[in-house]
Amino acid sequence: MLTGVLGNLSLLSYFSKKREKEVIVVQTLGVLSQYVVFAQLAMADAMPLPFFLITSLVVLTGLVVNFLNYFYLLNPPIWRFWEDFITIGGLSALPQVMWSTFVPYLPNSIFPGALAFLLAVAAVIMARLGKLSEEGIKFVGGISGWTATLLFMWMPVSQMWTNFLNPNNIKGLSAFSMLLAMIGNGLMIPRALFTRDFMWFLGSSWASFFYGYGNIVCLYWFNSISKEFFLAATTGLFLWIGMALWRDAVVHGYSSPSTSLRELIFGA
Repeated sequence: MLTGVLGNLSLLSYFSKKREKEVIVVQTLGVLSQYVVFAQLAMADAMPLPFFLITSLVVLTGLVVNFLNYFYLLNPPIWRFWEDFITIGGLSALPQVMWSTFVPYLPNSIFPGALAFLLAVAAVIMARLGKLSEEGIKFVGGISGWTATLLFMWMPVSQMWTNFLNPNNIKGLSAFSMLLAMIGNGLMIPRALFTRDFMWFLGSSWASFFYGYGNIVCLYWFNSISKEFFLAATTGLFLWIGMALWRDAVVHGYSSPSTSLRELIFGA
């Protein structure tokens, strides 16, 4: 859940800069829905109150700042400060969450997050002081978008690892929630492909296949859903992806969908 809400906030900032209105709505709904889960965890004493209050502050600030920026009501220095914040926060959280997933097989430590935090702070300060090359500044500016995508990509890995360690916990997964995750992310794939946004395409495809469909596979493997449900989800996903690739090739006048994928990855 932490990787999800951090990813949503970072991608909300990424798409608000690009003025992708529909995706902004999707990311906002993602933030709000996950915040509701955090509130439930706090009410059930499953999440310490200080952590919940910090999360609430970050979520509220992120929503306000992004929407003020979208409507051109935010001063540029404040927006740059927010971008630096999500860059440092995302880059610090990503290795720490990845490390924590495999505890107790790895020692319980905050070293990965602390090291990433120091590196992120140093990179942001050097970029703002003009100590980096133009390519370096551009790279630092794109870190938040990529860390958001990688946080999202780690969500299914974390969930499926939990399923592997504790198969009984899979009964708590909602098959329809995983189906909606598969469909929701899948619906964004054609737009990401059409705009040739590789980061967006990678994140949406990964989430659709590995988070939504991957957990549906786990549910089927542990006999928690019917064969008909599994086959319907499988058929629908692959038909949708095939149609998206085919229609994109038609729109751009290409003879093969592989041309669209090659252009997406390597550029025109």
